[in-house]
Amino acid sequence: MPRALTEARTSEIRRLFQERIPFNRVLGIEILELGPGRALFAVPFRPELIGDPERPALHGGVLSAVADTCGGCAVWCAVDEDDRVSTIDLRVDYLRPGRPEDLRCAGHVLRVGNRVGVAHVTLFHDSTPGEVIAEAKGVYSVKRATR
Repeated sequence: MPRALTEARTSEIRRLFQERIPFNRVLGIEILELGPGRALFAVPFRPELIGDPERPALHGGVLSAVADTCGGCAVWCAVDEDDRVSTIDLRVDYLRPGRPEDLRCAGHVLRVGNRVGVAHVTLFHDSTPGEVIAEAKGVYSVKRATR
């Protein structure tokens, strides 16, 4: 069961994911909510995120990168402060094209063990939260701090 997050830990995770990781800034990731073993992200639409200009549709790489980041963030919210998390595997099922509008991504931890964490992630538009664009399952290495 994910442990409670202190305000200091929440601020630390928010700063790491929004300010210290340059690629997250390129994507425009904004953290809307953090909780024990869960994260909710927003990605404001920009034309640079389009992958299929004919439809137009969001690029699959954008969707997978945001899913991976959100799942990893949810796992970070379930481990101890000095533990480290990195991606082992990511599976993404693209269910429908992402429209040229703001994106939401919700991740929650399915399980965190001594060495591995697993998260489920859904991507959707704020305008139609019940219409899932893509689902992902991320598997993350958890490197426990020496105690």
